[in-house]
Amino acid sequence: MAASPTRTVLRTEVRLFLREPAALFWIVLFPALLVGGLGQVPGYRDPEEGVDGVPVIALYVPVAILLAMLLAAVSTMPVALAGYREQLILKRIATTPARPRDLLIAQYAINGGAAVAGGALAMLVVRIGYGTGLPGNAAAHLLALLLALAATLAIGGLISAVVPTARLATTVGAILLFPLMFTAGVWLPVSAMPDLLGDIVSLTPLGAAALALDAAGAGGWPALRDVAVLLAWTLGTGAIAARYFRWN
Repeated sequence: MAASPTRTVLRTEVRLFLREPAALFWIVLFPALLVGGLGQVPGYRDPEEGVDGVPVIALYVPVAILLAMLLAAVSTMPVALAGYREQLILKRIATTPARPRDLLIAQYAINGGAAVAGGALAMLVVRIGYGTGLPGNAAAHLLALLLALAATLAIGGLISAVVPTARLATTVGAILLFPLMFTAGVWLPVSAMPDLLGDIVSLTPLGAAALALDAAGAGGWPALRDVAVLLAWTLGTGAIAARYFRWN
């Protein structure tokens, strides 16, 4: 029985992705190295220096997870797809039974899987190295992870749909990366931001994701507002990406 176009494209894309050591480093290893390094900063393991008695290093676990997703969606996936378009590889794929959605699904799956691996490794480093606990609500944490992953990949899909060259994709990704990193709480955890700034950031996909992961880590469920923000970003950017992604 012949494999479906989606499965065929997925197998090919997995092989190509595994040949990119830079992507594997930044998505899978870098978030764990970041939290591992932060754990060496004096006071980051001291509950008295944290927020609501939580050590600062624990606040950066959701940040590391989101960083892995962000690097996959904004810095890696658009460059790969734009490179295919620029080199006319997409046009060659268009002569096969594959469809644009098959390539998008494959890229979502590969980069999403790498981001999950990077986030899990970061959690493991903090858990083993610094003795922080597991998420208080595992089901809520899984829900928050899935929503965050969907939102970030949809943003990456939108970039991939509209940029024509790998160089431009790199530039757009670099421009978006640092503001998105800020909203994810890389420099200041979202839960520790001042009220007005926190309210604004909570309307961004990474800000809402950070708050949802924080709530699950504390044993609760994500706020309906955060879930609604993530769904709105996912459906909006995902629909635009699917509408405008073309072979050329």
